[in-house]
Amino acid sequence: MAGDLLTRPTPRRPATLDVRGRVLYLADDTALVRAQLYEGLDLELSDELRARLRDQISTDEITPAYICFFYDETLGEFPYLGLRTTNAENGSEEYPVGRASVRDGGFVCSVAGMRRGKGSSREQSPYAELMAGIKVVVSESIERIYNENCQNLGVLTTTDFGVAERIARGEPLRLEEFTRGKDDITRQIIEYGGLFEFNVARMQGRAPVPAPGSSARPMTLAEKIFARHWVVDPADGKVGVDAVTPGEAGFFRTDIRFSHEYVTPMAAIFFEQKMGPEGRVQDPDSVLFFRDHLTFLHKAMSQERIEEGLLEVANQLEVKQREFAERQGIRLYGEQMGHRMGSVAICHSKILEDYAEPGMLIIGSDSHTPHAGAIGALAFGVGTTAIFNSWITRDVRVQVPPSFRVVITGTPAEGVTAKDYMLEILRHPYIRDGHAIGQIIEYGGPAVEALPVDERATMTNMAAEVGAFTGLVAADERSVDYLVTERGMDRARAEALASGMHSDPGADYVRVIRIDASAIQPMAALPNDPGNGVPLGDLEPERIRIDIAYAGSCTAGKKEDMDMYARVFREMHDRWELGVHPDVECFIQCGSTDVREYCRERGYLDLFERMGATFIEPGCGACINAGPGITRRPDEVSISSQNRNFPGRSGPGQLYLASPFSVAASAVAGYVTAWKPGTRPRPVEVKRRLAG
Repeated sequence: MAGDLLTRPTPRRPATLDVRGRVLYLADDTALVRAQLYEGLDLELSDELRARLRDQISTDEITPAYICFFYDETLGEFPYLGLRTTNAENGSEEYPVGRASVRDGGFVCSVAGMRRGKGSSREQSPYAELMAGIKVVVSESIERIYNENCQNLGVLTTTDFGVAERIARGEPLRLEEFTRGKDDITRQIIEYGGLFEFNVARMQGRAPVPAPGSSARPMTLAEKIFARHWVVDPADGKVGVDAVTPGEAGFFRTDIRFSHEYVTPMAAIFFEQKMGPEGRVQDPDSVLFFRDHLTFLHKAMSQERIEEGLLEVANQLEVKQREFAERQGIRLYGEQMGHRMGSVAICHSKILEDYAEPGMLIIGSDSHTPHAGAIGALAFGVGTTAIFNSWITRDVRVQVPPSFRVVITGTPAEGVTAKDYMLEILRHPYIRDGHAIGQIIEYGGPAVEALPVDERATMTNMAAEVGAFTGLVAADERSVDYLVTERGMDRARAEALASGMHSDPGADYVRVIRIDASAIQPMAALPNDPGNGVPLGDLEPERIRIDIAYAGSCTAGKKEDMDMYARVFREMHDRWELGVHPDVECFIQCGSTDVREYCRERGYLDLFERMGATFIEPGCGACINAGPGITRRPDEVSISSQNRNFPGRSGPGQLYLASPFSVAASAVAGYVTAWKPGTRPRPVEVKRRLAG
């Protein structure tokens, strides 16, 4: 570490905390929320109020995408602007929280229901709360990355609702109320007031990290990788232990650390504030930056937002990241050069295409980092503070999570994909009820083993929607073939990397879920949550008309996905001379320039154009409300092959999730439907024609 960090004293928090201020209850009731914010109403906790608290509040609701253009204390004006509540009088959805209303209201504690902080790993969410004055977060259950981000920043979290009552009464709190039951590292992070402060004490030898106490035992694949990467002694660089057990906490050496322009600037600011202008990132060759999230923002941002100066603010993210990359000697995958507009690649796509290997430990500034788990890597999302700390130490703190296994057997019907598997998994009670939060999901069974790596990546990517710590698939012959054919790797080396990268017989799982692929139908997730899965056959009689079909994102912009779009479109065009429905705008966005060239070589680009679909260069785009394919009005309906459909995720309209096959078929039919190979669709009647 640089400068005087090794001698600078790092105080701990006092044992007794004086947290004085108001408590904000995030209820699913517009009037109640508005009364607290604007009329000074202070609520008393009761069973009735607890029952009315909002569940499943995502980070998209805490800080909608456009708010994340800010990366300093200005964020304190914006928490909960995307919070969706219900008007009790007419049942309509409303957004009652206004700019600066939380900060100006004098709130120090925020209370919600189950699964608070689900979705994106954006640390802007707890940082916005902190800058607005929120010191304590209380919820029935809290998502893993959001919870860690709070701890890393110094925001106190608890599932004890009595804490909120004591704050309301002006009573002091005991620090042990927030550390009780935590592993030793988490306890010390809370006591020191944040991850960086703890890391300083750790490097000074004043915050000891206990060694793992596990003896040799059968381990899951994830546990094997954790054991290989356990940092035994940060001073001499010793890494690796014989075994780990879920619940053990330590620091783990990373193989790859990556971040994108939504996160890098905030991390860079933190780094420069803590390390000084001469601070250097450790091992910059293992760090990667990406300009992928906001490349197309100017095509999606409203004129009102542009006039507010938000586009200019957002563009500064790219500048800050680029300048920091140049100063630190870090590789940046930026925008394409020349006449094309778009990114070189979405971060997840490029990590899997060019970098991830079986047995690696990879961290990224995005909840969909598990994408790389498709070939037996342990890849997981972390927040801004964890990223900037990893630039200093090259390691990351983790309490080894328990694993559960999803075994898929049987033979799927034609047209059933990995996305359909995931929408079926997401509606399983174990996931819907929040039991999987923070656990590792390991996918296996004959139906998973039969999937190509790209399709496996759809499943590991969407471990984020499960609420899992990460997801992964054991390395096997398909993984080896991928490394050889896609990377040009020597087969002997690929086989060596894959060797042993599977779970041991007798490894422990907290739960095994068994699913029969032959019983799965093409699925769709109804608007507002990926867990709202239903068989498409149940929706087709309703003929839910669509305005937009968006095919792409990291989840569905891979080569295999492009094959699926092309297969449907080719049948529609060649067999029945059908194209994209006149009432539908169809967008296809790839995950990298490698995928674009794959499409060009196979004639897909010409096919997409003949069908009436618009092909978009790589970028996150509509998936984060920042590119073509977003809805513009609440009454618009879209269907997408992306990963999540939380409120406001891709505009104000209603967003259905489905597989690449189903999105392409729906684009032609004009309504939400499945692809039925060999069956001519019956497009709905034309209502209007879109200009251009």
